[in-house]
Amino acid sequence: MSKIVFVIQEDEIDGGYIARALCHGITTQAETIAELKIMIADALRCHFDTESEIPKIIRLHHIKDEVLAWV
Repeated sequence: MSKIVFVIQEDEIDGGYIARALCHGITTQAETIAELKIMIADALRCHFDTESEIPKIIRLHHIKDEVLAWV
């Protein structure tokens, strides 16, 4: 596997951010994007058995949910 994609969303309940990997059971969270990147790297090391199995490309797909309300 050459790449893995994480979907990044703001945590509406607790604040901070949540990252979920597509096609893998990897989820992590952090207060800031910078901390989240560190947590993603740590989660990848825990999920894969060896360093060589970790995908070389890690894509972060940020999802921003906006709501418009007509008054």
